[in-house]
Amino acid sequence: MQNNQRRASVMSNDIEAGIIEETGKGYKFQYNDNYLKNGHPISVSLPLRPEPYESDILFNFFEGLLPEGWYLDVVSSKLKIDKNDLFGILLSTCKDTAGAVSILEIK
Repeated sequence: MQNNQRRASVMSNDIEAGIIEETGKGYKFQYNDNYLKNGHPISVSLPLRPEPYESDILFNFFEGLLPEGWYLDVVSSKLKIDKNDLFGILLSTCKDTAGAVSILEIK
């Protein structure tokens, strides 16, 4: 993994469900082995499985956690993050979401 690739723990009800990370080709999400034994899918679009999910764009579920429209403009300006840096915005804004899933950057 290169230094410029970012990673985050995906928490479901304060339990680590898996890891999402940037890759050279886009993004990868993988459930933790322990979570697979007793957890519930974080999304219907990401059912439990041991194999990683890979995509060249940010997974729809995670993109759905992000601000949109004019609010995205305000947030990206305030945080000084390019509004096209969806992963950066995910890391900065989804530590404490209204739902069960939160995103905690791994530094």
